[in-house]
Amino acid sequence: MEEIETIISKWQSEKLNKIEKGSVYSRNPIAHKWKAPYRSLVTRELVFWRIIDLIDQTVLLAKNDYILGARILLRSAIETLGILIYLNQKMKALLDGSIKYEDFDSITVRLILGTKQSDSKVESINIVTVLQKCDKKYPGIFDIYKDLSESSHPNFEGMSMGYSEIDDEKYITHFRNRWKELYSNDLEHLTLTCISTFELEYNNVWPELFESLEKWLEKNDKYLSTKTSNT
Repeated sequence: MEEIETIISKWQSEKLNKIEKGSVYSRNPIAHKWKAPYRSLVTRELVFWRIIDLIDQTVLLAKNDYILGARILLRSAIETLGILIYLNQKMKALLDGSIKYEDFDSITVRLILGTKQSDSKVESINIVTVLQKCDKKYPGIFDIYKDLSESSHPNFEGMSMGYSEIDDEKYITHFRNRWKELYSNDLEHLTLTCISTFELEYNNVWPELFESLEKWLEKNDKYLSTKTSNT
């Protein structure tokens, strides 16, 4: 886990403490009079903060042989990674003309404000749907999520397999914690896979798409303004 700890330490020193809307606006006044780019920027940083927290705690639990908790946290990290991948996919879809600006705008609202609370005016996007979309770009990521989910839930793997062994000949069920022997070997590899995918999406994919989004908004500003004034 030393490699992961080094990465997390580096990330801790790089994360932003604030985003000033005025500074973003001065970067490109035309593009940033629209709200979706700012939400995209904030969502990116929220993902960064959350994934640092989750992986940092995953390592802490793993080093103390709390493998079940580590797998549950890694599952949450995969979900969080999925949000950034999905955001980038939708930015690309807007630029490709596959979705309209109002659709992208709505998605950014749901990503940053969405919840499953019954009294909420903004419904969150189903995380399974998000990860299924992500799997089209990164085949296998949804299988990792499903595997980690089996540990997270009180079903066969999460209970019977994790805490018992059956002696079929003597008809005896023995109870013990088996998480370390079953899953400790692949935890570091899965965590590094999450980290490398995040770094690609955060450092390479998002910045390129964001600059293209700014140019797209400049180009389509008059059309969008006219459309907005007529609605």
